[in-house]
Amino acid sequence: MSLFSSLYIGASGLQTSQNALNTTAHNLSNADTKGYTRQQVQQANRSYVTLSTNPHSVSNKQTGLGTFYSNVKQIRDYFLDKTFRRESGRSMFYQVSTETMEEVESLLGELNKEAFQTTMSDLWSSVQELVKEPASSVTQGLFVQRAGEFLERSIHIYDSLCSYQDNMNQKIKQKVDMINAYGNQILELNNTIRSIEIGGIERANDLRDVRNQILDDLAELVDISFSEDKFGDVSVQIEGVDFVQGSICYEIALDVDEATGFYTPFWPLNAKFTEREDGTRDYDIRGAEVFDLSQEISTDLDTDIGGLKALMHARGDHRADYTDVERDYGSVSQSIVMNMQAEFDRMIHFVASKINSVLAEAAGVKTMDITLANGDVLRGVQACEDDPNGYMRHEDGSPIQMFAKITTPGYQKVTGADGKDYWVYQEEHLGDADPKKGDPMRPETIYSLKNLQIDPELQQSPSILGFRLADGSEDKATAEALCNAFTEDIYTLNPYATKTSNFLEYYSDLVAQVSNSGYAFRSILVNQQNTVESTSNAREQVIGVSSDEELSNMIRFQNAYNASSRYVNAISEMLAHIINTLGA
Repeated sequence: MSLFSSLYIGASGLQTSQNALNTTAHNLSNADTKGYTRQQVQQANRSYVTLSTNPHSVSNKQTGLGTFYSNVKQIRDYFLDKTFRRESGRSMFYQVSTETMEEVESLLGELNKEAFQTTMSDLWSSVQELVKEPASSVTQGLFVQRAGEFLERSIHIYDSLCSYQDNMNQKIKQKVDMINAYGNQILELNNTIRSIEIGGIERANDLRDVRNQILDDLAELVDISFSEDKFGDVSVQIEGVDFVQGSICYEIALDVDEATGFYTPFWPLNAKFTEREDGTRDYDIRGAEVFDLSQEISTDLDTDIGGLKALMHARGDHRADYTDVERDYGSVSQSIVMNMQAEFDRMIHFVASKINSVLAEAAGVKTMDITLANGDVLRGVQACEDDPNGYMRHEDGSPIQMFAKITTPGYQKVTGADGKDYWVYQEEHLGDADPKKGDPMRPETIYSLKNLQIDPELQQSPSILGFRLADGSEDKATAEALCNAFTEDIYTLNPYATKTSNFLEYYSDLVAQVSNSGYAFRSILVNQQNTVESTSNAREQVIGVSSDEELSNMIRFQNAYNASSRYVNAISEMLAHIINTLGA
């Protein structure tokens, strides 16, 4: 081999060692950079020059042409990446659920720095005072006042739960926008990485780090699966549906409920639509939703992954009330906010209905059959004869209700075949939970927080309650019936609950249920965070930069650089000696 060829070998050593030192310095300078993956140098021999061949020899006579910097690869573990992203998504699901439960606890725990339980106790105390002096205008006024405060604060809590639903709804929109932005960024990075690496010379490792960090962030929001093809393009699926595939990002769209304004993420490509004249589309999103919220939440089924899904579950799909518990509790049981709305409204419904029924009984309302003037028969209705001067009656003769409906009257006046007028109680029409049966609920008929008020006339003149019988005696029986209504242990939080409660215990049981659920969520979250941390530590051992290791590599590559430098110097001196000798 000529000395000039030897110079090239030495130069290749210098260049390769310098590049290796640059990579090591790059690792050290990014040791604390979020999402950075350590890079490892790979060196290879240049092609050999064959000087002669001899079939009888072990090998041919060859001479090397030096070394070169063949590749800089990232050190990653696909299995650990997949595990970390799945567990971080699960952790985010329970983090959102825990935060939601804590917010609900806060809403139920205090109202203007006063526990709601105090409002119930005040109403109970006013009933106890009424028992002592039923005919006193003071105790009657206190009873109506406490009932008004009870309803006002109940509505405030319910409205606060609805406002929290609206806040979560806006977060859902923000998360969907963020997911779509991540998808487009991945698509852009795929194109850039492919264009850089297509020649097979360079590796776009820093861009790959950015893409991997986006995948980490995306995995916290939704359940993803991902793969990389031979060209370096990453494909992403969300809930098993293509999100980034090839040169397309299939963005998630949002359907808006006209009644509530709630957003529902769906896949436009999977939805049927009709096109308007102005070019806009009306989508039928049935079957195209991103999330199937009817699925049971289970770690075994992997249905508890992603912060967006947790928000969807926690918010629910409508404003719930007590009718959801009565008709189809399963539709609200998995939603933290809707479950609380329904069970809280159920408590108010129980209180309102029971107090109204006690007053109705005092007014003479009973079960009867009424034959109308047109021949129709009302069987088994709650009704009473019209009597403007009757006990517990309004001036028009209708029975007094403490808690009246806003939209429709509680009683309807009808004329019987006997010529008498009757006041008939308007039963609540809950309909059927299955819309296919064609019997929808009539919201205007129900005694729900969305449709309740204190009787306006009663608010103006509490003394119309009277509590004085026709013989002039005090009506202690009705007052005691109101008192007993608060102590009857006949109410349950929901159809699955076995413990019965009275009015005074119901709210405590409701708060205890929230606290127990919150404790369960927090326990799962802590365990899940430990799992994520251990997985992250295991992954960090693979992708993380070790300063000690990189400093050792720096010394090694520096020594290699020095060795190549000395080799070049030696060849240079030999060439100088030969040239000077021949020149002499």
